[in-house]
Amino acid sequence: MANSPQAKKRARQNEKRFAVNKARRSRIRTYIRKVEEAIASGNQEVAAAALREAQPEIMRGVTKGVLHKNTASRKMSRLSARVKALG
Repeated sequence: MANSPQAKKRARQNEKRFAVNKARRSRIRTYIRKVEEAIASGNQEVAAAALREAQPEIMRGVTKGVLHKNTASRKMSRLSARVKALG
């Protein structure tokens, strides 16, 4: 357990950051799941629209430090390739 005032403050800050980052990760996963479901339905227009909505959210995760840049790029690349393959 944290003993010094500085360590106690860091522990409080870590809890807050954890909650914010968890919410962001969950939001990103939701957008990715919507794209996956659209791909599964087989409708390219719906899948492309879902991908356009997901892209800024995924990239926002990079700027906020939730995702690594290469991870986000890989996810975007693979999703877009699958959407493109529907057509």
